[in-house]
Amino acid sequence: MHRRHFIGLLGGTVATWPLAARAQQPGVSVVGYLGGSTPDRDEYQLRALREGLREAGYTDGQNMTFEYRWAENRNERLPALAADLVRRQVAVIVLGGLPPALAAKAATTTIPIVFQMGVDPVAAGLVASLARPGGNLTGVSNLNVELGPKRLELLRELVPAAKVFGLLVNPTNPGAENIVKGMQAVASTLGIQFHVMHASAERDLDAVFASLVRLRASGLLVATDGFLIRHGTQLGELSLRHAMPTVFQTTEFTASGGLMSYGGDLKDAYRGVGVYAGRILKGEKPADLPVQQSTKAELTINLKSAKALGLTVPLPLLGRADEVIE
Repeated sequence: MHRRHFIGLLGGTVATWPLAARAQQPGVSVVGYLGGSTPDRDEYQLRALREGLREAGYTDGQNMTFEYRWAENRNERLPALAADLVRRQVAVIVLGGLPPALAAKAATTTIPIVFQMGVDPVAAGLVASLARPGGNLTGVSNLNVELGPKRLELLRELVPAAKVFGLLVNPTNPGAENIVKGMQAVASTLGIQFHVMHASAERDLDAVFASLVRLRASGLLVATDGFLIRHGTQLGELSLRHAMPTVFQTTEFTASGGLMSYGGDLKDAYRGVGVYAGRILKGEKPADLPVQQSTKAELTINLKSAKALGLTVPLPLLGRADEVIE
C-alpha cells in the first residue's frame, strides 16, 4: 500500500503518554489538550501529537508537559474546559474537531491554538485564510467533510440498485445541520433517500443499526465527527453484525469489519499538529503558520466484509483502492 501524506508533515517515533499532567517545573512548557472524548478514546491522537512534538524538539516529561481536559463526549462541557485551560495559562492549546476549536477560540484571543479538523476552517470562521490564518489559530485540515459526497458515490458504486440509505450524524456537532443539508442535496441528484440517524453517546450506536434494519435501508454513510471517529472500531463491528454496507473515513473502521473507508490519514494530521505546537513553543506565531491541508485521500476496502454482505466489488473500484483487506 502506498501511504499518502500531508504537505509538509514529517514523521517521528511513537511515545507512550500518561493519563494525567505532571506538575509544571522550571523551563518546562505546558501544552493544553482539549479533548472531546476520554483518555482511552484519544490515545491514538496523543501518540501522534507526541511524535510531532518530539520532531520539533519537545519530549513530554523533559522540556514539556500536558494539561488535559476531557469533555467525555459532552460538547456542552467544552467552553468551561477551554476557559479552565486559559486560566491555567498554558503556552499553547492543541485539539481535534470543530466543537473543541470553537470553544477554544471563544475562550482566548491570545493563547495560540493548533487544531486538526475535517471541515474547512475558513468556512467555519476559525481563520481568515489557509495561507494567512491571521489570528491565534492554525493547524491541519483534512477536509473529510468535503469528501462526504465521494463516499456516497463509492457506496452507490457497491450497491448500485439502492434507493434508501442511512446518514449517521452527531446532533451535538455544530456542523451537523450543514452536513445533512449538503448530503441530502447530493443524494437527491442520485435519486437516493436518506434516513438521518443521530448518535452522540456510545449507547446510541446499537439502536441506530437496529433502526436501519427495520427501515430496510440498503447502506449507511457515517458523517465526519470526532465522537464517531473515536468509535470507528465499534461502528465497523456493528455494520458487519447487522449486515449493513457502511462507508466511513477511517481505516480503523474497515479493519474492524466495516465495508469501506475513504479519508485522509489522521495520524499524519495529528503529528502535524504536534510539529506546529513545537514550532509555536519555540517562538513562531500561529498567524504566520499556514493551515496545512491534505492533498489526497486513502481508499480502503474490506473484501472479506463485502463477500459476507453478498456484494461483488467492481474491478475498477478494487484497482483504485490503496488497501484491500482480504
